[in-house]
Amino acid sequence: MRLIPLLLIALLALVQAELWLGKGGLSHVVQLQSQLDAQEQTNAAARLRNQRLGAEISDLKEGLEMVEERARSELGMVKPDEILVQLGPPKR
Repeated sequence: MRLIPLLLIALLALVQAELWLGKGGLSHVVQLQSQLDAQEQTNAAARLRNQRLGAEISDLKEGLEMVEERARSELGMVKPDEILVQLGPPKR
């Protein structure tokens, strides 16, 4: 009669030991969570850097075209291999 409760207690102790100390146990889960948190911070910093670089690239691509267009229309900018022809107002 006394053997069954002792066997159940031993089984419970074995399961608890596996839970606390074994692979996939709580200590391993805490370690993995710590690694996950560190990786998420690294990823967030990389995402922010990528967004900034993307915005900078966009500004460089589109911004220069806008600056060049404005310089051409307002300042009469001409590239070295271009010819600019300006017509005056029609004479009456």
